[in-house]
Amino acid sequence: MAPSAITTTEEYATIQVQTNSQYNHTTRHGNHKQHGTSPKELIGSAFQKRTNTINPDVCEAGEDDAFFVADMGEVYRQHLRWKLNLPRVRPHYAVKCNPDPQVLKLLAELGTGFDCASKTEIDQVLSLGVEPSRIIYAQPCKTNAYVRFAAKAGVKQMTFDNADELYKIKQLFPDAELFLRILTDDSASLCRLSLKFGAAVESTRDLLDLAKKLGLNVTGVAFHVGSGASDPQAFLRAVEDARYVFDQANEAGYDLKTLDVGGGFCGDTFEEMAAVLSNALNEYFPPSVRIIGEPGRYYVASAFTIACNIISRRTVEDAQSNRTSYMLYLNDGVYGNFSSIMFDHQRPTPRILTAGSRFLYDKHAYASNTERSTHYSIWGPTCDGIDCIAESCYLPDILDRGDWLYFEDMGAYTKCSATRFNGFTDSHDTVYVSSEPGASALLGM
Repeated sequence: MAPSAITTTEEYATIQVQTNSQYNHTTRHGNHKQHGTSPKELIGSAFQKRTNTINPDVCEAGEDDAFFVADMGEVYRQHLRWKLNLPRVRPHYAVKCNPDPQVLKLLAELGTGFDCASKTEIDQVLSLGVEPSRIIYAQPCKTNAYVRFAAKAGVKQMTFDNADELYKIKQLFPDAELFLRILTDDSASLCRLSLKFGAAVESTRDLLDLAKKLGLNVTGVAFHVGSGASDPQAFLRAVEDARYVFDQANEAGYDLKTLDVGGGFCGDTFEEMAAVLSNALNEYFPPSVRIIGEPGRYYVASAFTIACNIISRRTVEDAQSNRTSYMLYLNDGVYGNFSSIMFDHQRPTPRILTAGSRFLYDKHAYASNTERSTHYSIWGPTCDGIDCIAESCYLPDILDRGDWLYFEDMGAYTKCSATRFNGFTDSHDTVYVSSEPGASALLGM
């Protein structure tokens, strides 16, 4: 391994992290420079190089498709940030959030675990040489064939939240290491999961007694406060409930070893969330209890930026106000990588990448003065009227067909849920850059 790379796999607990004074606000948001080049400059250079080669008037079909630029250095920095703020919690990356192969490779080299929810996700992680012990099959309601596959692959850790699942596991994988997933208050999250998963604490003792009767190996408790959580106290309440279930398990004859605190972490609120969670863990769980988590968007949301080509423009004249606005049609939309608008409640912000012959990356975003700017609505390429990226926005240029827009923070729940509706592709290129030498070393970039 290159000398600048972080230690891997089981030496995870000894990873060295930067001090608070080194790891300041500027570093977290990627505005520092590495060898004279900032993350923004690297991303901008990649965009310019790619768009300079594309002439939408003569290019072949597909050559001007939307594409991503992904900074692996941002994923690396998020990992250091995690280790600084949650040293007790070993992250198990939620693959469903973004199964990008370079992201998985980097996190595998960094020694994280992985949260997988299907055979395909487990296969993808195992293909990287990751030990099965670093995978948790975090799906409380599993397909029979997938349980048999997990047993054959040696992926023992898995969650459950109901009696029927226990009977299934008894039949198909009696040697599994089970985590009882409990219900949490996720009302302040972007995507609520408690509507579908989690055992109420009123039922947990009965489930533990049944597991004991069936001779199954319950080794831990799991919870999830919802994807994109915003209430730090949700972690405190969930940890308190988990402590209660740990005590119940002890009474039922189990000696639980692991607590899985799930996901819900966001970049903007991470320190606040982590402080509440860390204090709760230290209060309720001794160091002998292994703590893991399942972050997804936290690692990748800010690492991916997408560029989309304007394929058509429609002029809209307002006779009452005597103002002209425009409808812009892009080559990607809510049935593609902007599925996060529908499924993840996101509101991506359009920014100008090119206007005519000018390259404007990182120059301006929304116009602050709407009187001196142009009003737009932004639409995807399909024939469906709900395919709208932005109903109303102001940008400080008059854009036309062939120009490019870009959208930041497009790494979470975007390309993983893209479809082929109307015959448009669900496969878009990713250009990889790295603003951290450690990430570059681990990936051979």
